[in-house]
This record gives sequence, C-alpha cells and structure tokens, in this order.
Amino acid sequence: MGRSVSYPAGSLVCYTLLDDCEDGDEAQWAYEWLCDDLVARARAAFPSFDPQQGWRGREDRILLRNAYADFGVSTYCGLAAVWIAEREDGPYWEEDMRSGRHARAEYWLRQIAPKFDALFGDLDCLGHFSNGEGVYRRRE
Repeated sequence: MGRSVSYPAGSLVCYTLLDDCEDGDEAQWAYEWLCDDLVARARAAFPSFDPQQGWRGREDRILLRNAYADFGVSTYCGLAAVWIAEREDGPYWEEDMRSGRHARAEYWLRQIAPKFDALFGDLDCLGHFSNGEGVYRRRE
C-alpha cells in the first residue's frame, strides 16, 4: 500500500519539493538547507515564533513554536509538507485550563492561514488515490 507525506492532524499544510539528490550527504544537506530556509522565512513572517527542537510522532519535525502553535516540516520521497498546528504538549494544555488558549489558537491560525499558504505553498494537493498516494501540481 502506498502513502503520502505525513503531517499532524488538523494542521494547516503546504507542500514543496526537496532538491533531488542521489548522494546521502547531499540529501541531508538539502534537507537541512530547507529547514534553515523555512525557519528564516517563518520567523520573518511570524515574529512570535521561537526555535524549538522536537517531534510530533515519528515523522513530523517541530522547528518553531509560539504560545499557540508548532511550525514544522515532514518529508517523504522528495516531497516536504510544511505545516503549522495547534500545540499539543502538556504545558500548553495546562496553561489552556488556566487561561483558555484553545479558542485564541484557533482564531490565530485562521487569521494567518492565507499568509502561511502564500509563503510556503509551492504545490497544490489535488487528491489521493485509494492506496494513499497523493497527486500534486506545481502552482503557477
């Protein structure tokens, strides 16, 4: 059974391609360059983000975090999903019980969605086959 690139459930997601590299070292360099580029562009666009190293599950790498959301990247077979999702860590939910962050996080994500899509969306996902493989087209 095929599959497509992972991203956290409920996230805003955009797609881009990794540089096509044959050599393992070159592929790692292309991945790290992509991560550095995403961090620089996201911090310029959304100054509330701070660097964060972590994972959501096994495939979704967190690069940045603010009071409401995680910003990250997931890759599979040369395709990168750039995503932003409401935080799910323990300290976030503990603070949510005290100050009600969930509604503010949803509002903030809706508010930044068009800018996020314009900055990071190089491909459009047209759909998925029954085996899970995705179909994408380059934006013009």
